Amino acid sequence: MIIGVLKETAEGERRVGMVPVAATALSALGHTLIIEQGAGEGAGYDDAAYASAGWTVTDRSSVIAQASCIIKVSAPSTAEVSSLRSTQALVSYIYPKRNAALLAQLALAGVNTFSMDAMPRITRAQTMDVLSSQNNLAGYKAVIVGAEALGKIFPMQMTAAGTITPARVLIYGAGVAGLQAIATARRLGAVVEVTDIRPDTKEQVESLGAKFIMVEGLDQVRVEGGYVAEVSADLLARQTEAVNKSLTNADLVILTALVQGGSAPVLITEEQVGRMKRGAVIVDMATEAGGNCALSVHAQTVTRNGVKIMGCGNLASTVPQHASELYSKNIVNFIKSVATTEGFTYDTSDEVVAATLVVHNGAVR
Repeated sequence: MIIGVLKETAEGERRVGMVPVAATALSALGHTLIIEQGAGEGAGYDDAAYASAGWTVTDRSSVIAQASCIIKVSAPSTAEVSSLRSTQALVSYIYPKRNAALLAQLALAGVNTFSMDAMPRITRAQTMDVLSSQNNLAGYKAVIVGAEALGKIFPMQMTAAGTITPARVLIYGAGVAGLQAIATARRLGAVVEVTDIRPDTKEQVESLGAKFIMVEGLDQVRVEGGYVAEVSADLLARQTEAVNKSLTNADLVILTALVQGGSAPVLITEEQVGRMKRGAVIVDMATEAGGNCALSVHAQTVTRNGVKIMGCGNLASTVPQHASELYSKNIVNFIKSVATTEGFTYDTSDEVVAATLVVHNGAVR
């Protein structure tokens, strides 16, 4: 295939779909690589780095005209879709459950679309899982952002002037982002508590030195593919009650909870924020999907009752070099798995293809 990478146009997006070294693996498979001028600058890769690695660097229209496969990070805009060619393949974040209009436009344009965020949670797909690779970085950065905004340090310190007590961190969600946030906060010396509706996360949380907030009935929750299938209103109410004490004592709260492809659940209400202590900080990582805090505003920081609420929806993009390296490896492994030298197989008997191929032959799947 001729594989083309476009420069990201979404506001604040600094990642690039592939880093220069990706040429080594893909060229060995017989693919040709072409990239838009300036595509890697936000992630620290100039055009010369791509050219020396074997990429053809050219303008945007030439990439689209020549490439049989287009690689992106952020979901394409309406203008970007309208510039793509019929039968061209697109590999990108799509979030199909949130973007019905985008899917319809891609189908109308005849663009065969793979949604990398829809990767199945199976062993074979682990090396292609962009949500895991990017959320791992985002979980780390959430703690760093929160620590910067907090008016105190994390570790306990005993000084001649007196003892400084450690900061208390409460993390909602023990997925990839939450677990990395736990590890980072613990390394910085904080006391960490964690709440999650999935009972199997308790052991992982405790192995990292954090306290898991247990709720009666949690062991009855059914989990499918890493996501909760359904939870009773009674259990959710009991979990909220159990977490409230930790919430009112917390210095930093990190919210990581997402529903696969859909809107984020609201886990902290306005009334709960009103009961938090002044000077506390909330880092909401789910604002691109609506947010876990009722008062969060995407890409903005607001203060309510002395609590700073930070809407941080795309934290992976704030560490663009490592994020792009990992995303690029995910894409290379994906292409190796579901394509030949002549193009994608579109074999829907393949679990990976069946899960990620959201538009094919002009129809939304």
